[in-house]
Amino acid sequence: MWALACAGLLVTLSRWAVGRALRRPAPGAPGRSVVPTLVRLGPTFVKSGQLLSTRSDLLSPASCAALAQLTDRMAAMPAGDVRRALAKAYPDGRPWPFAEFDYTAVASGSIAGVYRARLHDGQAVAVKVRRPGLDRQMVADFRLLGLVARMGERMPGLRGLPAQRMIDQVGPAVLNQLDLAREAVMLERLRLNLGAMVRIPATVPDAAGEGVLVMEFLDGLERFGPASFTRDQRSTIVKQILRAVFQMLFIDGLVHCDMHPGNLYLRTSGEVVLLDAGFVVELSPRVRKLFAQFFLNLALGRPDECVEIVLRSASALPAGADLYGFRRDLSQLVRENHGKRAGQFRLGPFAARLFDLQRRNRISADPEFVFPLLSLLVLEGMINDFDVQVDFQAQSIPALFEALRS
Repeated sequence: MWALACAGLLVTLSRWAVGRALRRPAPGAPGRSVVPTLVRLGPTFVKSGQLLSTRSDLLSPASCAALAQLTDRMAAMPAGDVRRALAKAYPDGRPWPFAEFDYTAVASGSIAGVYRARLHDGQAVAVKVRRPGLDRQMVADFRLLGLVARMGERMPGLRGLPAQRMIDQVGPAVLNQLDLAREAVMLERLRLNLGAMVRIPATVPDAAGEGVLVMEFLDGLERFGPASFTRDQRSTIVKQILRAVFQMLFIDGLVHCDMHPGNLYLRTSGEVVLLDAGFVVELSPRVRKLFAQFFLNLALGRPDECVEIVLRSASALPAGADLYGFRRDLSQLVRENHGKRAGQFRLGPFAARLFDLQRRNRISADPEFVFPLLSLLVLEGMINDFDVQVDFQAQSIPALFEALRS
C-alpha cells in the first residue's frame, strides 16, 4: 500500500512538474491536489515538499509555489506519546532529570514537539521530544521513494525528470532533522561561532536522551514587527543578522538554512535569538570558497567571473547544454543586480532566475551550493520590512574578503 501511495505521489508530482500530465488540470489544481496528498502521507513528504519548494533549479515555478503552501505546524502529540518517548530516552536505571515537566507543548512540528520543564537545580529548560517511531517510518519512506524514483525515471513520459537526484538531495537534509543529538552539536557550534552577534540557547547534554534534546529556556520570545523599533534600531538589527549570516556562509561554513520567523525571534532589547538547528549544513572548503567568490564578484560587478564560478560549482554539465546562452543570460542577470540596495536587490527573484537558467540548460546545481541560499532567501522579506535601504551586497564584502584571505 505504501509503495503504491509513493508511486502515485511521484507520478503526480513528476507529471505536474514537467507539464506532461495526461489531462490538463484546472488552474490552481496542482496546489489543491498535491499539497493535501503530501500532508496525508505524513512528515517525510511534508518536509520533502518544503525543501523542494525552494528548488526552482529542479521544479517549475508553479510547482514550487504550490509546495510553498506546506507548513510544518502539526497537532501536538498526545501526552501518552510524549511519555512513551521519554520512557525510551530515560529507561530504568537512568535518573529522571526533571523536577517538573509540563506535557502541554510550547511548539509542535512534524518531527518533534517542544515542552517546558525544570531541572532539579531549578534551571528552566526547553525539551525537544521526537515523535515516537518517526525515525523508522521516515527511513522506510525514503527507501521506497528511492526505489520508485528509479522506476519512474524509466517510465515513458517521465524521462528527463531528475527524480532520483531530488530524492538523493532532499533525503539526507530531511533525515538529519531526526537526529537530535546532531542538532545539539550544531547548536553548540553555532553558539560558539555566532555568540557575539545572535543569542542561541545553550544545550544541557547531561539531561538529554535518545530522541530528546534539552536546552535553556529563553523567555520573552515575541514576534516584534518593524513598528516596535526605531529606524536606527531596525537598521542595527538587520546588520546584526546579516553579519551572522555572512559569518556562517563565508567564514565558518556552518550554515543554518532554516531562519524563518518560527526560528528567528527578537527581544524588546533588540537582541536577536536563533532557535532550532535541525537544518544546518556544513560547506566543504571548496564550496565555501566558490560561494564567497560568487558573491564578491556579484558585489563588484564581474559577470564573467560569476558565470565561471557557477559552472565550476555544477555537479553535471551535459553535452547538450547551451553554455553560450547560459553565459550570456547569467552575465546579463549579474549586470542587472550589481550594486542594488535591499529594496531593489531581491534575492528571491535573482535566485529563481539563476536556478531557472540552470534548469532550462540542464546544468545540475550542486546541493551543497544551493542549500545555503535558503539562509538568505528565508530572511529576505524580514530584511526588506526592517530596513529597505541596507546595502545587502556592501554588507557582505568584509566577510567575503576575510574568507578569501583565509
